[in-house]
Amino acid sequence: MDGMRRRKQARDGNAHAAKAAARVPPKSSAARRARSHVRVVTLAVTPERMLERASRTFVQGPTNACVKCGSTFIAYEPAFIHCHYCGNMARIANASLGAQELFELRLGLRLAS
Repeated sequence: MDGMRRRKQARDGNAHAAKAAARVPPKSSAARRARSHVRVVTLAVTPERMLERASRTFVQGPTNACVKCGSTFIAYEPAFIHCHYCGNMARIANASLGAQELFELRLGLRLAS
């Protein structure tokens, strides 16, 4: 049984510092440039693109199942459908956020400020 036991290695301090010291930086300048190169892409945000993206995130009406996982263990809120299985909060299109705020205040989900 003694041969099957793991041997513990003595640590001189911080294990993360030992790992960092063991790393060797790349020797060639091309490898250093490839490692430090960061690609930046600009994305034009137009009102049409924002409306298109927003229309995909809203649920058109109350459903009988979660839009993410398909579970029927859901709760209806004034502006959201809350799945109790996966935790997804799907926003209902054209639902009042003021009614949602009152709902959360009355249930004690949010403190009055």
